[in-house]
Amino acid sequence: MPNHNIQRLSEDIKREIAVSLREVDTGDVVSVSHCELTNDLSYCKVYISTFKGGNATINAVEKLKKQSGYFKKNINSRIKMRKIPELIFLPDNSLDYYDKISTIINDLNEEHTSRAEENQDEY
Repeated sequence: MPNHNIQRLSEDIKREIAVSLREVDTGDVVSVSHCELTNDLSYCKVYISTFKGGNATINAVEKLKKQSGYFKKNINSRIKMRKIPELIFLPDNSLDYYDKISTIINDLNEEHTSRAEENQDEY
């Protein structure tokens, strides 16, 4: 059963990182899709996404990793915790995955439509 305090802290950390992202230059529009905080509050996985996706997301994550101390300092000033978790920035390429699935579905629909038109022409 998930601990509600950990979920709340995870959302608070997500919010503070999102606010801090406004002041960091990553070269692209970056958003925090979600955060996962471990039960012992030692680590926090921060999933980052960009609108361009792919390599742009990976590049943004690399830039954010270099500035993790800045984010920890901002979190510490706004959220009162005994220990600030180690931030692990990870790319969230779920938008790319959804785009790929959407393309596959559209291709199937076009194939189905063209077959239906061929069958109508036969009659």
